[in-house]
Amino acid sequence: MDKGYTESLRKHYEGYFTAKGNKLEWKIDPNSKIDDFFYVLEFAPNEKHDMWIYCSVGMSPGIDPEAKTEVFIFSPKKDFTIVELLTMVASYHKNNSPFALHHTFNIGRPWLDKSKCDHCFISLPYLDGEELELFLFDEAITHCYWLIPITKSEVEYKEENGCDALENLFEEKAINYLEPNRIPLV
Repeated sequence: MDKGYTESLRKHYEGYFTAKGNKLEWKIDPNSKIDDFFYVLEFAPNEKHDMWIYCSVGMSPGIDPEAKTEVFIFSPKKDFTIVELLTMVASYHKNNSPFALHHTFNIGRPWLDKSKCDHCFISLPYLDGEELELFLFDEAITHCYWLIPITKSEVEYKEENGCDALENLFEEKAINYLEPNRIPLV
């Protein structure tokens, strides 16, 4: 993989958040296709957002150009388990089936602490827009999508009613995406 991609993506995130990110790694199976260039950037609360932000760096090189995706997640607190979560998402993306906009998946455990949110939804970065979402490298666009922790009942709602209905529900009920112990919306 071209190390230039990860260096450029890091600069993209740091430029957008106007802060230096803390590089964190969580090692998994040594046979995984997650190579030495994958890591997670952690941003402390800053002038863009008053919350912790964790961003994947190096999730998409070497895969189909149409599937170039990176993800970020917001957190109410500093928590290394989010680095583990993003590393597992990246591993699945590279080794099994690439994730895309509006995908949902089971993370197999609570997002944080004893949260009922044990699934994730890949969404457009509504709080940040295309300035964060679109990363151009080597004439290819990578989409930086928002990873939103959700519950199993919310995944089922999406499967029955579609992505737009789920996102409308988030807006109508003012989802508190930073509250690990929030009540499911459905």
